[in-house]
Amino acid sequence: MNPARCRILAVGKVRRGWIQDGIDLYLKRLPGLTISELRDSNPDKEADAIRAALRPDETLIALMEQGDTLASVPFAQRLEQFGNQRLAFVIGGADGLTAELKAQAQWRLSLSPMTFPHELARLMLVEQLFRAQAIVQGSPYHRA
Repeated sequence: MNPARCRILAVGKVRRGWIQDGIDLYLKRLPGLTISELRDSNPDKEADAIRAALRPDETLIALMEQGDTLASVPFAQRLEQFGNQRLAFVIGGADGLTAELKAQAQWRLSLSPMTFPHELARLMLVEQLFRAQAIVQGSPYHRA
């Protein structure tokens, strides 16, 4: 997994300092990974903003409660299957993603069957991306 080929599109802002601190920690460890914040509104307007922000060469990965739930090693393996494709992980706002945007996604991913605030989902995603990189590289960070 190449972090420079990944991007997170997230609706809303991180308002809790401790969450932003955690995100910043992992962003330093994943050079090239970027997070684009999109204005929160209603789901239809958010979907329009997400579509406008997506690059034509990006693979859309929608984070959603009903998506595939994977342990860390299978997650790392799945990311490796994308090879050099550019990946856009999309985290919706409080009301989630529209059905149309979910259907447009090439992969629907769930961090857990539980629901989390979007800002916490960001932190969990960047940590899992770092963990996936560590797994692929054989780093001792991931101890399973």
